[in-house]
Amino acid sequence: MKYRLGDICSIIKGGIGIMKAVPGPYTMIALGEIDKTHNEYQFDTKAAIIPLVSSTGHGHASMKRVKYCEGKFALGNILCAVIPNDENFVLAKYLHIYLHWNREELLVSQMKGMANVSLPMNRIADVIVIVPGIEQQKEIIDLEKKLVEKELEADKLFAEQLTQLENLNQAILQEAVQGSLVPAPSPSERAGGEADEPASELLKRIKAEKAKSGKKEKPLPPIKPEEIPFEIPENWVWCRLGEICSKIGSGSTPKGSNYAKSGFPFFRSQNIYNDGLVYDDIKFVSNEVQKQMNGTIVLANDILLNITGGSLGRCALVPEDFEAGNVSQHVCIIRPLKVDRNYFQKIVLSPYFQKFIFSSTTGAGREGLPKYNLEQFAIPLPPLSEQKRIVAEIERQLAKTKQLKEHIIANQQATEQLLKALLHQAFQPTQELGLAGEVKEMEAV
Repeated sequence: MKYRLGDICSIIKGGIGIMKAVPGPYTMIALGEIDKTHNEYQFDTKAAIIPLVSSTGHGHASMKRVKYCEGKFALGNILCAVIPNDENFVLAKYLHIYLHWNREELLVSQMKGMANVSLPMNRIADVIVIVPGIEQQKEIIDLEKKLVEKELEADKLFAEQLTQLENLNQAILQEAVQGSLVPAPSPSERAGGEADEPASELLKRIKAEKAKSGKKEKPLPPIKPEEIPFEIPENWVWCRLGEICSKIGSGSTPKGSNYAKSGFPFFRSQNIYNDGLVYDDIKFVSNEVQKQMNGTIVLANDILLNITGGSLGRCALVPEDFEAGNVSQHVCIIRPLKVDRNYFQKIVLSPYFQKFIFSSTTGAGREGLPKYNLEQFAIPLPPLSEQKRIVAEIERQLAKTKQLKEHIIANQQATEQLLKALLHQAFQPTQELGLAGEVKEMEAV
């Protein structure tokens, strides 16, 4: 049978401001996955707990979960408790399961508001729920428990597989940096041109190019044997990062956050990702402001590296068709000379370079990576032709691991959908439940 929720339950709003909770002996249900505690309790009962605000902030209706609680507990004032009027008619745990697995259709669809999206309690009262007999409710509770246990086992397996894939990606990049990812070129591949030039000659050409600029630079010290962490092929060479770059330097932020509605894009750390530049929430600076920050102008093919905060180490390659932009002081511009830019970014993303980044930051609170440390860093430089071959092999292998990752995620989503479908089937009041068969189907995904 179908019933209006407000006719079979009491719906009571929480009475405690979540930020005003006083730690104590009682659970205080909060919006997030992890609850708090409080020194007093508001309820002593069994209840399904429904959030009254969107879980993803402004302008978007969403609900990550409906919770369940029993005994003495406090409740945040942005949630409400749904308490059955008669547990001999409908079980609170059944209501929790029913509302949680149907939350998109029953609850999220009832949220309103353009900015602060919320769920009015009167709309919760009008929600229609299916209530089978008590014995079938108990069977559904048992079924959900078994299915969730299987889902947790599957999620653990999926997480392990994704971790293994990420470890494989890191191993590919590390082999590339060490010169063991691609075989040495055959005699036919070495026949003339760029392929014959060892990295030592490439380094000479880079230094000659830098000398043309007329810019005076402090000589970098020679690399000591103890600084070399691994062997590289004989036609490669160790050099310092500052030797092969015409620019290494962080940006700056306009005074008073002097942004414009349009103009030159201004990239902050939240716009820098390994897959490229992200223009979500992009800021702009005017032509006048950009002239004042002339030293922070970004050019096509630059490497942008996050050097502070939680996104430390993320690195984007600026595309070839990029026109102009600037970066904040939390982002470093790295401009290599006569080096394959794609290869250079792969170096930065390798475990070897990332370990250096995280071991070289300084400063309290919001740590930063000093320019001096970057310039001093010793990197392995292969011949230019080999750089291109390495990039092609990296992209080939990473494309395979990406396919595997997509397959794992698809299986994970299929498992979630199967769980939901099995429960939806069980919610039908005339449905005969065969627990063994349902769980077996779940295990087969």
